[in-house]
Amino acid sequence: MAATPALNPEDVQRAAAALHTPDIDGWANRFELLSDGNRLRLLLCLHHAPDICVGDLAAALDMTGTAVSHALRLLRNQGWVSATRDGRSMRYRLTDDTVHELLHTIGATHYHNHTGAEEKR
Repeated sequence: MAATPALNPEDVQRAAAALHTPDIDGWANRFELLSDGNRLRLLLCLHHAPDICVGDLAAALDMTGTAVSHALRLLRNQGWVSATRDGRSMRYRLTDDTVHELLHTIGATHYHNHTGAEEKR
């Protein structure tokens, strides 16, 4: 397919310069994951209550444990959350600093005794 001829080459040059923004595909992936309301709610819960187990997340979100586990698996595969074993259960926390900052941008708050970006892991 041939490119459309430029009407104003200076505008084309300025517009094309924006495409050199780092990690466009990474941002597109972040926005895709954030576009699901349940995943966004889950991230907000993890942000406000780090080290929470699947059962407690499911109760807070009014979702099944299976649905929460599936969403957590997607987020974990992207490196957004991590899990630690606590006896027979797994506890989850937000670990991606960029997502953490995005949650602050939309107005997310921390629990009163929170001291930093999920204690910086």
